[in-house]
Amino acid sequence: MTDVKVVPQSSIDADVVAGVAQFLGPVVVDLTALAVDGKQAHWHVRGANFQAVHELLDSVVDHAHDYADTAAERVVALGLPLDVRIQTVGTKTTTPTMTAGFQQSDAVIAQVIASIDATLATVRTAVDELAELDAVSQDVAIEIARGLEKDRWFLFAHLATK
Repeated sequence: MTDVKVVPQSSIDADVVAGVAQFLGPVVVDLTALAVDGKQAHWHVRGANFQAVHELLDSVVDHAHDYADTAAERVVALGLPLDVRIQTVGTKTTTPTMTAGFQQSDAVIAQVIASIDATLATVRTAVDELAELDAVSQDVAIEIARGLEKDRWFLFAHLATK
């Protein structure tokens, strides 16, 4: 039988791990809020371009879930827990409140873009702060920013006049 050496969950310094959680935790919270609110928007969008916006919002929600999972798994892989229960998300998110009920597509798109912008601000803080702390975690934040910017562009194209 081979001896297996058990090592700590992370070989990264505890202060670095705490810093990663400090900056990626809010990213997970905002992305979770974006996913929940995006689904609300998806179900309640109305207007001439309903189908295109309805389907695009599903993509935004799927991406937000994937990005949240990636950021959360980075923190948990380093050995720290996250609190992303819906009650916590509701009190800690920086995203604006989504209007309840049916909305015309231009209003829905503007609200989802505002949520993406708030989330991007949180992500960009993580990118900046993680630069000196942990390059791997910064890379996670950079990838999330890239994806959110693309989703924002796709939504904004529905509102742009030029």
